[in-house]
Amino acid sequence: MSAAIRDRFTSHSHAAARFVAQRGLLKPLVWSVTSVTVLGRERLANVEDAYVVVANHTSHLDTPLIMGALPRRLARHLAVGAAADYFFDVWRRRGLTALFFNAFPVDRTGGSARGVSAKALLNRGVPLLIFPEGTRSRDGSLGAFKPGAAALASAAEVPVLPVAVIGAHEAHPRGSNWPKPGRLPVGVVFGEPLTAFPGELRSEFTERIRSTIAALSEEHSDRILGTHATSHRVLEGDRS
Repeated sequence: MSAAIRDRFTSHSHAAARFVAQRGLLKPLVWSVTSVTVLGRERLANVEDAYVVVANHTSHLDTPLIMGALPRRLARHLAVGAAADYFFDVWRRRGLTALFFNAFPVDRTGGSARGVSAKALLNRGVPLLIFPEGTRSRDGSLGAFKPGAAALASAAEVPVLPVAVIGAHEAHPRGSNWPKPGRLPVGVVFGEPLTAFPGELRSEFTERIRSTIAALSEEHSDRILGTHATSHRVLEGDRS
């Protein structure tokens, strides 16, 4: 990671504060109201430096689930793309998303980004979490992916980490104020890192990422949603 600029995205002190907020407060809360299964963390063993996490988006649970499921070394400086028109228009939400998620603004209207850009962060070695659907699914289904995440990863020559979040829509659907009672099962499944092929169009890379996430969800949904574990389980990987 570049040492040329030290701000909240790369600062060691900010990273320490986020560690306390994420692992000491947010993760225990989310893990206490859902029953979480994590699969595929062994696929991340060789991932270093900058990368782009790309996931489906169905719930406000998605971001804390992914950040809590990632190995600590990969979550340390991860910056999350958050809707500028919602998370950055109110100072309180802006402060909380910066503290818990190292968030940067994404303009969903297609206009210019406010402040720091995803491209600038990635060029500085800051890893990103992007939801290419642009908004949470209303019914839990996988929507069309915008090409921005694939284009960023391809231009910066960094890998994409495909992630399927399973069960979050059922546990905390769009429009609800709090997860449903009963600690419903949810899962985070990490796929093999993907890189753009030589000459691959960004639309083709985008579809390959989407197809990978869809396949991960289809392959593991029955296993995860049929799990009745009463505590956090990490399968096919290591414990954080």
